[in-house]
Amino acid sequence: MQTSLPHLIPGSDPIQTTARTDDPRRQLIVALDVSTAAAAQKIVAAVGDSADTYKVGMQLYTAEGPRLVRDLVASGRRVFLDLKYHDIPNTVAAAVHEAAQLGVSMLTVHTSGGTKMLQAAVDAARSVNPALTVLGVTVLTSMDENDLRTIGFHGTMAEEVLRLAKLALANGCQGVVTSPRETAMLRAKLGNEFAIVNPGVRPAGMGHGDQARVMTPAEAIAAGASHIVVGRPITEAADPAAAAQAILKQITAA
Repeated sequence: MQTSLPHLIPGSDPIQTTARTDDPRRQLIVALDVSTAAAAQKIVAAVGDSADTYKVGMQLYTAEGPRLVRDLVASGRRVFLDLKYHDIPNTVAAAVHEAAQLGVSMLTVHTSGGTKMLQAAVDAARSVNPALTVLGVTVLTSMDENDLRTIGFHGTMAEEVLRLAKLALANGCQGVVTSPRETAMLRAKLGNEFAIVNPGVRPAGMGHGDQARVMTPAEAIAAGASHIVVGRPITEAADPAAAAQAILKQITAA
């Protein structure tokens, strides 16, 4: 990044992997869905200490690469690297190994990559940082049941999410990514000892954009999410810190 980020003292505790935590900031992930390091830096500075975990996804990582991730980690932020790895086991293992060396706290792999790929990803993460949380992506939050039919799945959304979540956890993933709509079902059937990260979270009154399965922050946390990912409602707000604080209050209330 062209100028340094404000520095936070890095936390020594690993990412929360259950539904409960005492600090709502540990449950909020701010999505840096922008195209430049300068834009990301501006958001992080504006949010300040209202959040300490940031999602770096395909758009920003493709534009700016690993240096941005290193800068965020060096400044004391936690990074959720959301690149959704999905390839042959050796390729995914090599990519996860490199990601782990960047110091990220969480990363994603597509659960549909299967048993060998999931195991390779988990083993690669543990070989560098045993505290790194590997999350299995179940069904993208932009999809509905009609979309499932077009790619050959004939069960319900809940059935498909449950099947993929079981596969992820059975092969060593410490959590899953799914929409808020399936979270309560996963908690009821699979328990509390794993992370559930919910994209598709929008404060009441906000547009859904390209998300199909959406809940408010309070609803997602009440359903059992360990983390929620919020982007534009914070990053495009006139006062990002105030927007983040409003969401933290909803998390606390839930």
